[in-house]
Amino acid sequence: MNGKMLSDRILNLKESATIKMTQYSQELKAQGIDIINLSIGEPDFNTPSHVKNAAKQAIDNNITHYSPVPGFNELRQAIADKLKRDNGLLYEMNQIVVSNGAKQALANVLLSVINPEDEVIVPAPYWVSYPDMIRLALGKVVLLETTIQQDFKIKPEQIEAVITPKTKVFLLNSPSNPSGTVYTEEELAGFARLFEKYPDILVVSDEIYEHINYKGKHHSIAAFNNMKDRVVVINGVSKAFAMTGWRIGYMAAPLWLANACIKLQGQLTSGAGSISQMAALDAMTLLPERSEFLKEMINAFRERRDVTFNLLNQIEGIKTNLPEGAFYLFPNVSFYFGKSDGVTTIHNSTDLCFYLLDKAHVALVPGEAFGHPTCVRLSYATDKKRLVEAMQRIKGVLKMLA
Repeated sequence: MNGKMLSDRILNLKESATIKMTQYSQELKAQGIDIINLSIGEPDFNTPSHVKNAAKQAIDNNITHYSPVPGFNELRQAIADKLKRDNGLLYEMNQIVVSNGAKQALANVLLSVINPEDEVIVPAPYWVSYPDMIRLALGKVVLLETTIQQDFKIKPEQIEAVITPKTKVFLLNSPSNPSGTVYTEEELAGFARLFEKYPDILVVSDEIYEHINYKGKHHSIAAFNNMKDRVVVINGVSKAFAMTGWRIGYMAAPLWLANACIKLQGQLTSGAGSISQMAALDAMTLLPERSEFLKEMINAFRERRDVTFNLLNQIEGIKTNLPEGAFYLFPNVSFYFGKSDGVTTIHNSTDLCFYLLDKAHVALVPGEAFGHPTCVRLSYATDKKRLVEAMQRIKGVLKMLA
């Protein structure tokens, strides 16, 4: 048997560019090369002590058996309480489904609602896995282009221009990976007014970066009265509580869709890890330690954003906006396309990323992976000293391209 046995589904599936670049960086590090990895999308903070202690207690209490498919009721209720407390969203416990990360929650939704050739509207730049998840569900990706000048935001009229009878889902991500874009309450209200005219379109709102928001209060499109029954909120504990490895995400959805996703998850993975759920339950509980941890992390990210933004703006040809959320910058690097050091010519952002990895030993992610080939994604989720050094390395190497 060989590769000829593989399905078209797998052969047509792209490898995650962020994971691929991280793995390549780790291989170079293993060779003794000092790589500054700005490709990875996770906080460099450690999980809070009170969360880790809750997991240890779960082990001591023998909470080590199969968990219910949609998650422990205590955690589902805590999530419903959190949504009411933090977001003003009223959900019953049975509308909450806990999954193995927000990525699975999102995949569950798409696989549960998309039929072959159904269209999903996706603003670009987008998170790398969105298009391939849609294609796995046999849906069709409909992209909406944005520019750095407009902070990578779309307007309601752009959405309406591409709606067809086959449009099934609109995929919204705020704060955004990779751009850091945050939609205001007024902008979300404009989307809500638009979708009043199209009651058969489901809005999937990926809010995993909710708490890493430099504007202050996070706004969800599910908060508008006419939208709640047509919105699925996707979230989790990975980013806000530095719990990427615990693999706990969740959705809040209309009951019919929550039940469908429970049915699907029951066949694919069953319930998420019991110990991780107990850790997430602690993270969801409003504690002084929780608030302090978030405050410390957000302040650190804001400072790193500002330092990196200012240093990027000192590099010839680099154009970047100041994002208001997440922990990424998404600068336009097209100035360097067509330039050469006499040996290597840069044709696109992928060429530039591998050039910088080879010459500057700094790992970034090409914009092609996010549907925006003129840009690169830079994660500032690392300490300030290393960020400053990375910008100095990049500036020095780019001077070699004429």
